[in-house]
Amino acid sequence: MTALALGLRFLVAELGALAALAWWGFARGGVLAVLSGILLPLAVAAVWGAFIGPRARRRLPDPPRLVLELLVFAAATAALAAVGHAVLATAYAVIAVATAVVTRAAPD
Repeated sequence: MTALALGLRFLVAELGALAALAWWGFARGGVLAVLSGILLPLAVAAVWGAFIGPRARRRLPDPPRLVLELLVFAAATAALAAVGHAVLATAYAVIAVATAVVTRAAPD
């Protein structure tokens, strides 16, 4: 169960967040679209890698790590809603939060 939750979390929650933020960024139009669509996901990936990821050198302890994760998931949910996909945003939010909870509740 843990491996399935971790895999789902990586594919949907983590990579999904980067895709949602890129989608929102590129949907803005103009020069800002290129900057937003590329730099925003890169910034979030850097924060994730530095403070949240399992191999992060400065990995935060819970609950601050969970709060930061949920902020990333909330931003991705808002991005999906902003590009006009409320149903996808809702599904993403449910899966992202569920995988965050399940991966913490499962024994190591």
